Amino acid sequence: MAIARYPSFVLDCPDPGALARFYGAMLDWKVDDSDPDWAEIRAENGNCINFQRVNSFAAPTWPSQDKPQQMHVDVIVDDLDTAEAAVVGLGAVKHDHQPGTTFRVFLDPAGHPFCLCVN
Repeated sequence: MAIARYPSFVLDCPDPGALARFYGAMLDWKVDDSDPDWAEIRAENGNCINFQRVNSFAAPTWPSQDKPQQMHVDVIVDDLDTAEAAVVGLGAVKHDHQPGTTFRVFLDPAGHPFCLCVN
């Protein structure tokens, strides 16, 4: 028996609205960025990701562990090339270090690593 209905993740960042709009556009989820210190994106099924302002935010340094990523988002896509063009168009940066062939590593506008993955 599940204790909760679904998880809600919170990412620290310097600009919650900007990061919510980035992920909202990438995932096609509804964006609520009405609070300058907190923003949310929500899927139709209720899943959500939240973003909170941290004034002293320091982006992770991946793959180095000097400032570890602690977590990252994997986004499942049908075609890596098409998805790459789309996320770069939204403001992501493809990371120089690409350790696999079935996924690609990017940095979101706040510097969090995330991966586009195919099954």
